[in-house]
Amino acid sequence: MYTFTNRLKIGSFILMAVGILGIAIGFISAPGTVEEAKAMVASNDVAHGEEGTESMSEGTPAMPEDGTTSMRAEEDHGALTEHDGNAAQAHGGEHDASHDEHLLHQLQNKPWAALYVAAFFFFMIALGVLAFYAIQRAAQAGWSPLLFRVMEGITAYLVPGGIIVFVILLLSVLHMNHLFVWMDADVVAHDEIIQNKSGYLDPTFFLIRAAVYLGGWIAYREYSRKLSLAQDDSDDNSKFKLNFRISAAFLVFYLISESMMSWDWIMSVDPHWFSTLFGWYVFASMMVSAVTVIAMVAIYLKSRGYLPDVNDSHIHDLAKFMFGFSIFWTYLWFSQFMLIWYSNIPEEVTYYVTRIADYRLPFFGMVALNFLFPVLLLMNSDYKRINWFVLMTGIVILAGHYMDIFNMVMPATVGDQWYIGIPEIGAILFFAGAFIFWVFKALTSAPLQPKRNPFIEESKHFHY
Repeated sequence: MYTFTNRLKIGSFILMAVGILGIAIGFISAPGTVEEAKAMVASNDVAHGEEGTESMSEGTPAMPEDGTTSMRAEEDHGALTEHDGNAAQAHGGEHDASHDEHLLHQLQNKPWAALYVAAFFFFMIALGVLAFYAIQRAAQAGWSPLLFRVMEGITAYLVPGGIIVFVILLLSVLHMNHLFVWMDADVVAHDEIIQNKSGYLDPTFFLIRAAVYLGGWIAYREYSRKLSLAQDDSDDNSKFKLNFRISAAFLVFYLISESMMSWDWIMSVDPHWFSTLFGWYVFASMMVSAVTVIAMVAIYLKSRGYLPDVNDSHIHDLAKFMFGFSIFWTYLWFSQFMLIWYSNIPEEVTYYVTRIADYRLPFFGMVALNFLFPVLLLMNSDYKRINWFVLMTGIVILAGHYMDIFNMVMPATVGDQWYIGIPEIGAILFFAGAFIFWVFKALTSAPLQPKRNPFIEESKHFHY
């Protein structure tokens, strides 16, 4: 049986405490009024404001040097343009007020968006592990049974992680934040594109779908875990066979629900944009992050004297999946980007124009972290058997896929008012601590090695 060490437990508590402090600072420092928002932007970008003032003064038209302009002409021109000038001034005032209100919402969204990105990222890892686990069950894979308890421990985070994500979604429906603009009735009233999607983008229907997704995922996890433990004390393989059947059925539900979840929870923050590849794209990011965490947890447990039968070939296989899913993610990223950029349809290409213009470093940096580094680091077969090397690569991959989720959410919620600051770091630390605590606590509840899995001997003697 695994024992949750005090050092690791205290470390997770420290991460959560520091993270809560950072999250709180983010919410406290968020502006409450338009004036506060404008002052915050001005203080962060004084140099840019001075340049703008200078350019405005340079662009002011000069008065005629000869002074021959007719007074009558001025009066006639004034009479003709007085009404138009007043109308333009009123319109300009409305536009400025709308812009200021939008700026306020962006800055108020920043701590919410930071919280949501981190919450979804760690929940996504647990969900990806659940899918990978179901695939191993349905395929009746012979190499992986020694890792089943590790996967079951990681998927335990689905319950707290899912509840947190659902609460954030619920608070969005209750207008506690502005993460999803289509939930604002005033926005919908003036947006024909969103009106045409209102049958699907309905707040109540949105929450019902979220409850169905979470209920299905958690129900499979709990029942499969129950059958897995019961199989250890069984006299036959009936529990194993039942687990095989429900895993195959679950994968059908997962493929449908994961795609819809990615539309609902991620793509709908940009309600004008759409991509037929988006469900697969999120799936690829989810799977490479999930396999990476499985490898990292397995390496840690093995270093502590647990999982004695897990050998370098098991780690090698996990590293191969890390490499393979990284290539798959890159293929989907490039396919989506190239087709949208080449076709140049305004409703589609705006998604990438915004990110390249305002998020150039995280956008292209994310591609380097998720493609170039895994390819260069994991291409050599021998390196896949070196535990510390796989751990180092895993950290790079996880950082890259956090940035991937960051790039999906932030441009639509905070616009160009982004930076990696206290709210983002605090949210990462809090959810990392919660993830570590919940996963390793779950690992203490059952032996780390299954006893009566029909393929356990094959897994013990697996070599590649």
